[in-house]
Amino acid sequence: MDAVFNVALPVFAIMAAGWLAGRFGVLGPQGSETLNRFVYYAALPALFLVSMAKAPVADIFNWNFIGAFFGAQIGTFIIAVAVGKVLFPGRLAQMTLHGLSAMFSNTGYMGIPLLILAFGDDGILPAAISTVINGALNMALAIALIELDMARKAGPLAALRDAIAGMLKSPLVLSAAAGLGWSASGLPLPTPVENFCSTIGAAASPAALFAIGLFMVGRQMTAGLGEVSWLVFLKLIVNPALALLLIQAFFPMEPVWVASAVIMSALPTGGLVFILAQKYNIYLQRSTAAIMISTILSVLTVSAVMIYYVPG
Repeated sequence: MDAVFNVALPVFAIMAAGWLAGRFGVLGPQGSETLNRFVYYAALPALFLVSMAKAPVADIFNWNFIGAFFGAQIGTFIIAVAVGKVLFPGRLAQMTLHGLSAMFSNTGYMGIPLLILAFGDDGILPAAISTVINGALNMALAIALIELDMARKAGPLAALRDAIAGMLKSPLVLSAAAGLGWSASGLPLPTPVENFCSTIGAAASPAALFAIGLFMVGRQMTAGLGEVSWLVFLKLIVNPALALLLIQAFFPMEPVWVASAVIMSALPTGGLVFILAQKYNIYLQRSTAAIMISTILSVLTVSAVMIYYVPG
């Protein structure tokens, strides 16, 4: 329980600090968008590059863990979009962010410290793998779908071409690919590069949370409450349940890996969903509300998961 509160409370505090800064006009009217650009174009790419470059390729590809964690995310995304198309219809870009809000875990800011607090060094690798899946694979797929929607008026082939081009030009995708390539080379990352990337990358999660707080100023968080409640239910209940089901049916693992997959799946919606929503100016208020409400309720749900899986 202490681990949950020690991680969750700083999340709320950073969001609250951002809200206060916005409320008193400390960073001006464009503060949230400017901070979002810093995260998207500088801090996150640096974090992805150094994380991928330092992880051995063989360790990154733990297929049972990937199958359980990523499979549960895709399953949750499909359920969210299938139901959303009927109850909360919208264009492809909106449905993409709708599904992303239901399956994208806050692995970076909450998941990594939770697993390290729970399992020590044994929790580092599953935390890193899930963060890489989130930041590289999930974001790449989401960017591709959004870009596909944005370009669909040009015709199917042109739309597909533009979607692939948009994904390949994304600093998040490029940095993750560069880090993976460097890891595959077997060369050590030069110390100045590692220090630079680690330092600026450390700002990604708090800056994203601060930007969410800035964005909340003067906005009604109860809009679309029915849709947001559905997304929160999917994120906190359905996503970890699917992970556990996949583990039991297809992907047996050691206990620490099982616990890590379920815990990481049970985390609230991550702040990167807001970063992507603000970049494309789509689905902003609902994604922000999903992040806020799921984070608050996760104190109860993640506590229950931690109590069950973490010894002592």
